[in-house]
Amino acid sequence: MILAALRRKKSIEKLQGEAKGQVTFRRVLGLWQLVGIGLGGLIGVGIFILTGVVAATQAGPAVALSFIIAGVASGAAALSYAEFASLIPVAGSAYTYAYAVLGEGAAWIIGWDLLLEYALVVAVVSIGWSAYLQSVLNQLGFILPDWACGAPGTGSGHEIDVFAALGAIGVAFLLSVKIEWGARFNLIMVLIKISAVLLVIVAGIPYIRVENWHPFMPFGFLGVTEGAAIVFFAVFGYDTLTTAAEESRDPQRDIPRAILISLAVALTLYVIMSLVLTGVVPYETLNNPAPVAQAFTSLGLPWIAFIVSIAAVAGIASVMVAFLMACARICFAMSRDGLLPNWLAKTHPRFHSPYRPTLIAGLITALIAGFYPIKDVAELVNIGTLSAFVVICLAVIVLRRINPEATRGFRTPFMPFTPIIGAAFSFWLLTRLPFIAWGRFILWMALGLLIYFFYGRKNSKLNQNS
Repeated sequence: MILAALRRKKSIEKLQGEAKGQVTFRRVLGLWQLVGIGLGGLIGVGIFILTGVVAATQAGPAVALSFIIAGVASGAAALSYAEFASLIPVAGSAYTYAYAVLGEGAAWIIGWDLLLEYALVVAVVSIGWSAYLQSVLNQLGFILPDWACGAPGTGSGHEIDVFAALGAIGVAFLLSVKIEWGARFNLIMVLIKISAVLLVIVAGIPYIRVENWHPFMPFGFLGVTEGAAIVFFAVFGYDTLTTAAEESRDPQRDIPRAILISLAVALTLYVIMSLVLTGVVPYETLNNPAPVAQAFTSLGLPWIAFIVSIAAVAGIASVMVAFLMACARICFAMSRDGLLPNWLAKTHPRFHSPYRPTLIAGLITALIAGFYPIKDVAELVNIGTLSAFVVICLAVIVLRRINPEATRGFRTPFMPFTPIIGAAFSFWLLTRLPFIAWGRFILWMALGLLIYFFYGRKNSKLNQNS
């Protein structure tokens, strides 16, 4: 036990040393670009779609409480992430933190888990982005042929979702060229969607009818908690910015700040937006693919609906940027440690970007988004992130015990209660997810363990150096 703790302490010191001398990536990202990446991952499908759907089917106007419950779990985990990010400012996020504190085996499980989850988020979001883009183009008179409008089985004559596939490939190309190009594009998209959310809030307030909030919990508190398990999809995403630690100018200072700022802004907008949306129209009417746009169309304000649709296209694109960037960097970090082929850990000779895992992830997500229905893809998404949150919250407690004197730019407050709350809430939300999603998740993890035992352990740099 003592030897294991000392070994992990040395691995933390080694990672800190590597972070200080790391020259693989170009350090070009400042605080607000990091905040933009966090908001890019946080605000998208959740605020434009899930708010209405969960209100209509599970929580009613109390969907605002669902966001708050999910936000508590996410916020407690965010504080733990912030401490790790200030201590170990290296690409890889939860994978790297688990590697330093819990060892290689636990790190592999988390990394393999997050590769699946981030890739699936990109695929899910690409499908949603395609739907909104098709809606905007249809209003402008441009209509795709049926075969190009969706995955097989999603509609008459559908063979491939062309826009979903092209969107994933386009984002992969953008991130392969220069990280600052992707970050600037992402920041512009974030500003557009936040402006649209503020427009919805300001324009909607005069149309609020208090009677639409009664009953406030039509499905009871159980419905609110089930809604929290679903809207959790909307309140994680800040963790994507921790994967850009090696591209941050001052990661130990800026990444913890960016995590907390992005989550606070997003959660505030979600709660206010949900109250406005359920106040302007009856919650029963919000179960549709574009609830915000539909609500304002019913109010006789189609111009707001059109602006919201355009903003949704921009906003959802920024989610694709954030999660594809995160997926590629976790793959890069695992390859650099020898757990995946080292070929993936080569940066572009000119742009210094991890272009190989980025392009491969873009191609895989394009195929998934183009040929699989959104429901089949979305079922797996939350399990991986919640599992990672449990590990990170528990790991920060362990790290305080085995290495209390390590330099930390940020310290999780109210230890150990804050990470315990985050772990408990995340575990509880895991129990609310469907059984079929667990079955598919177990199959994916079994495949990952086979790869680890037959390739990763043999080629691991940690084992080669021991």
